[in-house]
Amino acid sequence: MLQHQKNSHNQVVRWSFFVIGLIILALGISLTMQAKGLGIGPWDVFHYGLFVQLGLTVGSWSIIAGLVIVAVTSIAMKQWPQIGTILNMVLIGVFIDFFNWILPAPDHLWTELLVFVAGTAVMAYGIGIYVSPGMGAGPRDSLMLVLTDVTGWKVSTVRNWNEIIVALLGWLLGGPVGIGTVFIALFLGTMVGYSLPQAKKLLNFFLKKGERNENIYKRPLRADNHDRTGEKVR
Repeated sequence: MLQHQKNSHNQVVRWSFFVIGLIILALGISLTMQAKGLGIGPWDVFHYGLFVQLGLTVGSWSIIAGLVIVAVTSIAMKQWPQIGTILNMVLIGVFIDFFNWILPAPDHLWTELLVFVAGTAVMAYGIGIYVSPGMGAGPRDSLMLVLTDVTGWKVSTVRNWNEIIVALLGWLLGGPVGIGTVFIALFLGTMVGYSLPQAKKLLNFFLKKGERNENIYKRPLRADNHDRTGEKVR
């Protein structure tokens, strides 16, 4: 019974980190989009370009592109996608549209710069938080891993080429490419290198906190000055 409670607590904590991380990541993406005069992330350039040419919303194209990628990688790997991958695909798109709807666009260059830098940092921490519990890779990360297996190239090489190609396609479609696009491509991974260990440390704190609570509940009750279970022992 106690082991079941512990497992349930761990699952709640891990899924909470996963979902909260996705929401934070979507917020970061939307912040960079509000400062799109500086450019946005490579994949977001692609989604934005599809939005410019075909309508719908940026979040909708994020979901549609993710769905196509999930289908292709599932066929290539001959296995069903994880539930975390599906949630990643859907929630990020939904919350990108939500934050794009409520966030005001900056009206000066210095505010654009501030919003862009803040958005990139928020993205890094969103990635760190959602990745830390290991509940499933996102569609684009799954594609990267499949291409790595097929080509035999390094993960970093495949990731760089993926982002160059989608950014070029997005630019041809009318997506905003700029110095910010290069900044995200070059430095987001480095920022995640700092955010991920911090997120894992925070995750372990909450997991261990649950274990401490379990140990308290398992401890035998005593009628003394620490456990007030009855009248004071004389």
